[in-house]
Amino acid sequence: MEDELILKNYLKEARTEKKLSQAQLAKLVGVSRNTISSIETGQFNPTAKLALILCIALDKKFEELFYF
Repeated sequence: MEDELILKNYLKEARTEKKLSQAQLAKLVGVSRNTISSIETGQFNPTAKLALILCIALDKKFEELFYF
């Protein structure tokens, strides 16, 4: 399906804006550094719960971090 919606994100930009490493953000939200890396590169889409936790941790609205 060519018109499939693909969730993209500004997670890396928001994380670096807060001066956090992948490991620091991972510890803050309770996941592995590899999970943060996979989300940033688009290899993994977070659950709704994890997406909201990331928004809270980075002080961003959902639409500021994620988009289609």
